[in-house]
Amino acid sequence: MRSRRGRTLSEADLALWRQVARSVKPLPGRASIEPEPIAVAAAPVAESKLAGPSGLAPSKPAVATPPPLAPLENRLRTQLRRGQQGVDAVIDLHGMRQDEAHLALRAFLHREQGRGTRLALVVTGKGAAGTSLFGDERGVLRRVVPHWLRLPDLRPLVVGFEEAQARHGGSGALYVRLRRAREAGP
Repeated sequence: MRSRRGRTLSEADLALWRQVARSVKPLPGRASIEPEPIAVAAAPVAESKLAGPSGLAPSKPAVATPPPLAPLENRLRTQLRRGQQGVDAVIDLHGMRQDEAHLALRAFLHREQGRGTRLALVVTGKGAAGTSLFGDERGVLRRVVPHWLRLPDLRPLVVGFEEAQARHGGSGALYVRLRRAREAGP
């Protein structure tokens, strides 16, 4: 059986699919879906030469994707609100152009992760009042910094983020939780 991406499903994939398909109740008026049996084709000679001692071709290394972003824990949020917990580092992006701010944010997060910082404050500002020719341009950095924190280049650094408490800048600032730096092996 071929997947939607065009690759042939292995017997383990099919077994997993069958297990999932059995656990799902079909919608009213629909029949359950059973995958067709897979015809095992003979492996080409070129692939058999690449096969390891187990007879299977080496698989591609899996690309590690960071886990989804997580909000601050309730306990940490309460400690910040009460002033029992402070931030470890602060960066103020006020007055910077977007390209400058993005580079400064990346450098800051890399540096602070290396230092072991767990919670950083990123001040974006609330933006200037008023509108421009292109509509409401209030707080460009305020809008784009959360987007940047979700991008693949910063995801390995960021556990999660959320709007700061009023005492730390409110809607013009973000608390950013950083991942622990991985130590380099021998």
